[in-house]
Amino acid sequence: MSRKILFLCIVLCGFLACNTQSNGNLSESKVLSPTPESELEKLGIELPKVAAPVANYVRVVKTGNLLFLSGSGPKKTDGNYIIGKLGEDLTIEEGYEAARITAINHLATLKAELGELSKVKRIVKVLGMVNCTADFKEQPKVINGFSDLMVAVFGERGKHARSAVGVNSLPMGIPVEIELIVEVEN
Repeated sequence: MSRKILFLCIVLCGFLACNTQSNGNLSESKVLSPTPESELEKLGIELPKVAAPVANYVRVVKTGNLLFLSGSGPKKTDGNYIIGKLGEDLTIEEGYEAARITAINHLATLKAELGELSKVKRIVKVLGMVNCTADFKEQPKVINGFSDLMVAVFGERGKHARSAVGVNSLPMGIPVEIELIVEVEN
């Protein structure tokens, strides 16, 4: 019986030695894994400053370990919004870029709320609204601009449930408005 205990102790000690640093607190895999911020840096993305809401609402509501982010649109770094209607003024590629810019703005909101994006456990749900003509049917291709960036930044944790719907109009004539639900560490 003592041989089995000795064997288990040796295995456990070997496991602990391989998975802790000299301070005994952080696993090497956590230290070596890329952070969302480092992924943004690799992509050449600098997060903008988060502006105050333009109406009577808040950008983020936290309940439990979930963050609900208000709908946001493609505000460029110069402070102007991309405007236009898919199927009339904008191509799918331009809509994709508008959705990607909206993702960057949501990441900035998350960073401002959490301090660091590593606190994101999972991108849970995305609701993408596309300002489009009645015959436009490529809403998913447009909202992929948002989804693709979430996966590039968070990896598997960035994969999410999603709806991509067409609407007749959006505020200020923006081409996309996107809402987000995120699970975070408590």
